[in-house]
Amino acid sequence: MAIEVFAPAKINLTLHVTGQRADGYHLLDSLVVFADVGDRLTIDPAPRMRVDVSGPFSVGVPRDERNLVWRAAELAGVTTQISLEKNLPHGAGIGGGSSDAAAVLRALGAEAHALVLGSDVPVCLLDAPQRMRGIGENVVPVGGVPALHLVLVNPGVHVPTPDVFKRLKKKENPPMDAHLQWSDRAAFLAWLIEQRNDLQAPAASGNPAILAALKTLKGAELARMSGSGSTCFGVYPDAETVRDAAAEIAEKQPRWWVEAVTTVGA
Repeated sequence: MAIEVFAPAKINLTLHVTGQRADGYHLLDSLVVFADVGDRLTIDPAPRMRVDVSGPFSVGVPRDERNLVWRAAELAGVTTQISLEKNLPHGAGIGGGSSDAAAVLRALGAEAHALVLGSDVPVCLLDAPQRMRGIGENVVPVGGVPALHLVLVNPGVHVPTPDVFKRLKKKENPPMDAHLQWSDRAAFLAWLIEQRNDLQAPAASGNPAILAALKTLKGAELARMSGSGSTCFGVYPDAETVRDAAAEIAEKQPRWWVEAVTTVGA
């Protein structure tokens, strides 16, 4: 029987780089939420492994063992035909491939293998707000995070994560403010504004399009880059405002990926 699953976009509302291990892995402290836009997958039992890719961002997506969904199914010990509808841009800092892999692991009951596939995969196993620390292995749900209305903007620039980390001059930075309790949305937003994405400046230094994307979000309550880029998000007060803002940006930048989304709260 075919299994249909949804792989939501992952948004790093914060991303603090707090150190680097001897083996080169960076230590992170991040508040992660998930949006109501994402990839869709259908998983069918099959005698041989196969991955079919469709959707607006299907070009360039591997259809063999290089794809994390293939590797996820192998780790689960099954052979399947996976149909992947790629609605999220890849290399965009919103966990497209990691979320796809997590969706397959979840569907096949193989969540224990998540970290083997990458540091972002464990946090993508659950679509609720979570704090992710270490190299991605330390993940805990966070309560009190409001659902947020965001505009996601990707200017079509692929940002290799290793390059961004190489441009990060300071590897040991303060963690998030650990007071993760908020009385209401206003208190949460005030807290969020005081946090950071330590990769935003090094990513933008090599990709001027990221600064251009942030500037288009000038009417937002907060504009910030997600992950290692190049997708940026703007926080808006309500659904109507976020739809209007997304429409205005899309009209000015018709070649960019622009989405009005709502995140899952807790």
